[in-house]
Amino acid sequence: MANRPPVERVDVTPAHLQTLLVRVRPKLSEEEYRELEALVETLVHLADLLARKTTSIARLRALVFGACTEKTRAVLARAASATDTTTPGGGALPDATTGQVEDPTHVPRRRGHGRNGAATYTGGQRITIPHPSLTHGDACPACGTGTVYVQRDPKVLVRFVGQAPIGATVYTLERLRCHLCDAVFSAPAPDGIGQDKYDATVGAMIAQMKYGSGLPFHRLAQLQANVQIPLPASTQWGIVAALATRIQPLWAELIRQAAQGEVLYNDDTGMTVLSLLATHTSQATPMAPVEDDIPAERTGVFTSGIVATRDGHRVALYFTGRRHAGENLAVVLAHRPPDLAPPIQMCDALSRNVPQAFKVILANCLCHARRNVVDVTPHFPAECRYVLETLRDVYAYEAQAQEQGLSPDARLAWHQTHSRLLMDTLHTWCTTQLGDHLVEPNSGLGTALTYFLKHWTPLTQFLAVAGAPLDSNLVERALKRAILHRKNSYFYKTPNGARVGDLFMSAIHTCHLNGVNAFEYLVALQRHADALKQTPGAWTPWTYRATLERLRASADTR
Repeated sequence: MANRPPVERVDVTPAHLQTLLVRVRPKLSEEEYRELEALVETLVHLADLLARKTTSIARLRALVFGACTEKTRAVLARAASATDTTTPGGGALPDATTGQVEDPTHVPRRRGHGRNGAATYTGGQRITIPHPSLTHGDACPACGTGTVYVQRDPKVLVRFVGQAPIGATVYTLERLRCHLCDAVFSAPAPDGIGQDKYDATVGAMIAQMKYGSGLPFHRLAQLQANVQIPLPASTQWGIVAALATRIQPLWAELIRQAAQGEVLYNDDTGMTVLSLLATHTSQATPMAPVEDDIPAERTGVFTSGIVATRDGHRVALYFTGRRHAGENLAVVLAHRPPDLAPPIQMCDALSRNVPQAFKVILANCLCHARRNVVDVTPHFPAECRYVLETLRDVYAYEAQAQEQGLSPDARLAWHQTHSRLLMDTLHTWCTTQLGDHLVEPNSGLGTALTYFLKHWTPLTQFLAVAGAPLDSNLVERALKRAILHRKNSYFYKTPNGARVGDLFMSAIHTCHLNGVNAFEYLVALQRHADALKQTPGAWTPWTYRATLERLRASADTR
């Protein structure tokens, strides 16, 4: 290919562009002029955004191409300019459902006002106020003959107050000194005031703010200083590091629980650990055994997310280091009892997500395959419409199975009855498109269809294996917690800092997945650290409440 001549740089100002528009306007139609004017205004606006140096790629993409969503209705609406339902070869596309095409621009109205009811404020202080002059059974002041009774639905008022995330109380203890012998007498501290300066709730709140909500230490320190209750970042780190040491047994227990999972989801995302940037030697993943098989030339650092499901419970684990997601999954599966059957592993089709030394039933994410089609919908609207509507109907059947609460075996039979025909027809159509050269194999659509056919068996495990999920969205959502930390704090300083972050993120997100209050859970672990060390299995997010009840009952009988 011949070398192209270099493009000459021409500097123009917005005023000069406006002058050019005025000069060419007589030579253009009204519609052509509006298009050219819009193009110039967009160019000027983009140049202004780039000059600010604070505009992200995502913002530019949304500005130029519009906000992106992958819902079938929205994807097809963006490709509404091409509504023909025939292939380039003239053959009609198979109908995914009943032949009726849903209006892609129709958006159903959401029901409800969206406000939170008073019952949702379980963490707020509750005060019951009796009537000042009436009690149950009194004569009615209005009619004088009836009697009043207490209603089951009292009137409820919700009032908010502002307060610092970390509060403090200053106790001033009066001291007296004898003028003769210099003996000093101090007022006793109030009951319940221990020797520790920081209550157990402090460490739990800092961990929740930092690793659960993505608020860096220095921002929390600024907030605390603004409300005149200073708590430096270094002090915050000391508190959570000490808390991590106390609840360390939880990490091994979460790994043990995850290793027994029936379905394990895994994936990873990039992460930065400053101390690992200076060396390219093999590093062990924090809180995991040392492995010597990590290539010395590997320089990337990742946070792997693993979510395991079993008996209605879910366990989330995070590993930050040089290992890939598959290698971290192998660390977990090393604790799996040998008498258990191979688990189902759900991930995308990257080979680095698969543990090499352990047998699993591999299932691949249907959403990843669908995304390849979404990306090329503007160029192949008719073909992509068929694929997207077929997958939409499969997910509709999955939603119905979830609503009915079907068991894994019943869900498998449900999909075999309703979804198999859809997927088999889709497989035949993909094969025909590529085999009959109706689609160029190297085109965007050809690549997307090739991905379907290449990974067809793991993509359709939900039609063959009981309990196999359709996608890896569960672990993708879990990784958002690590991504939130990366976007706000940017990095970990040392592997030890990453170890602490992995522990708290694992505990907090496991609580989230099981509907448990993470703040109360971390407080309970800290106050019962000795019991956690002795019997960690009794202190998982789904068992610790029963354990606390047993401890209270045992204390009451003494």
